[in-house]
Amino acid sequence: MHFGIVGAGFSGAVIGRELAEAGHDVTVVDARDHVAGNCHTDRDDETGVMVHRYGPHIFHTDIERVWDYITRFGEMMPYRHSVRTTVDGRVYSLPINLHTINQVYGTAMGPDEARAFISEEAETDIDDPQTFEEQALRFVGRRLYELFFAGYTRKQWGVEPSQLPASILKRLPLRFNYDDTYFSHPHIAIPREGYTAIVEKILDHPRITVHLDTTFDPADRDDYDHVVWSGPLDGWFGFAEGRLGYRTLDFVPERHEGDHQGIQVMNYGEEEVPYTRITEHKHFSPWEEHDGTIIFREYSRAAEPEDIPYYPIRLVDDKKLLGDYLARAQDEQDVTFVGRLGTYRYLDMDRTIDEALTAAEGMLAALDAGEAIPTFFVDPA
Repeated sequence: MHFGIVGAGFSGAVIGRELAEAGHDVTVVDARDHVAGNCHTDRDDETGVMVHRYGPHIFHTDIERVWDYITRFGEMMPYRHSVRTTVDGRVYSLPINLHTINQVYGTAMGPDEARAFISEEAETDIDDPQTFEEQALRFVGRRLYELFFAGYTRKQWGVEPSQLPASILKRLPLRFNYDDTYFSHPHIAIPREGYTAIVEKILDHPRITVHLDTTFDPADRDDYDHVVWSGPLDGWFGFAEGRLGYRTLDFVPERHEGDHQGIQVMNYGEEEVPYTRITEHKHFSPWEEHDGTIIFREYSRAAEPEDIPYYPIRLVDDKKLLGDYLARAQDEQDVTFVGRLGTYRYLDMDRTIDEALTAAEGMLAALDAGEAIPTFFVDPA
């Protein structure tokens, strides 16, 4: 069977590799001039620093099969991700932990004291938080919410926090100790040679053909027995119902000598500061040494048709439009929608790989059973 896979990010690459290893022919096409999608990494010509071209990507997982999979294709270096935030001319520790709480309130509380204190600060009359703002007020109270979340969220999402779902904040930890490690998964790492090298190795199989700088037209679907689409869900239908909402990012680089900010990521929580954060990429490869450094100021805005879509907004109108596209997708044959864009969801890398493995298993099982390959392997609603 000949599969056409649209998109050479982790979703397309992993599914393509699994299908190829099962004896199928796979053609992967991508409109960009590189593989790995938004995880693409390469070296800055001037500084030699390995740069995450579409923003930092930290691999963290507690899914053992995903860890086993990615380590097949490259050396993963242990990594500790650190973030700080600058607000009102002061630097605070993130995610919110005991140090942050004592910094903000000018106290020296221990864990139990701080837990009781934040319980008093939290707006506990909010029983079932539905919005980002309600979740934050219930989570940490008004002062910490306004200091660290309100302005940053308006810049990042372009809407009031009261319009965003509570689920966005539920992913962030609150710690009553001095642990400021951003992730707590058992496996936290970054590839020694970058993500692009990993994806290139995944795609390195005699049954896989890769075409870059190639735009796929859904009208050409008949060239393949089955198409795996990891592009925008609405794009498959030519945006006939309208465009789903996304935020995009602009990255403005600067090069300096030495160490510019002393940490990987510095957030800027004040709404008056136009950028959301500054990332310094030499700190994403702490096993390397470089005299120079490159930073990126990161600006968030609404995605236009020609922009790279990063974050699905999923406000009320978007959810309705998503339902319309899902209804159309269910009527499609010989196409499967996968990945962040194909299912209009925010996905970490480990979940992307895990879902790709599940999709490949499902495709192969359907073929073995003589059944039609499903349109979706997750529920994007």
